[in-house]
Amino acid sequence: MKAIRCMALVALLGMSPLAWAAPDVQVGFSPEGSARKLVLDTISGAQRSIQVLAYAFQAPDIAQALVDAQKRGVEVRIVVDKKRNRGKTSRKAMDFVTRNGVALRTNDHFHIHHDKTIIVDGETVETGSFNFAPSAETLNSENVVVIRGMPEIARQYVAHWQSRWDLGKPYPPKSAR
Repeated sequence: MKAIRCMALVALLGMSPLAWAAPDVQVGFSPEGSARKLVLDTISGAQRSIQVLAYAFQAPDIAQALVDAQKRGVEVRIVVDKKRNRGKTSRKAMDFVTRNGVALRTNDHFHIHHDKTIIVDGETVETGSFNFAPSAETLNSENVVVIRGMPEIARQYVAHWQSRWDLGKPYPPKSAR
């Protein structure tokens, strides 16, 4: 019924239904490699903004892709679980992105900050079980779902991201500690 009302509104406004992008959902899995590729493709497609929520943040290729996006003018902001990202590998990735202009906050407000989400340009949502860590890419059974063309879903994820960003504390690069 909702689709019929939307089509009636489109007709009333004199717009072509083809002007609206149809929802698009893609999935990827690891360790087969399609999850990693989908995450990297989602990051590389960003034009204005990338908002990340991460439980584990260790993967050098994902950190590099985020820095590359920042260098091409995309605003990149990341929130990570503080307790999970205390180790050397996590600190190395966090120091790398912050030294390269990426804003990063740590969140210890929850028992586990277990989100694994990337929001691109406020329109595309990547989510699933895929941690941003090498083990997720090559060892674990993980999944990624990318949702495009569903603005209400994207809006809800942006609001969720913002709430976690607001609870987070700025992470200083190693040189600032």
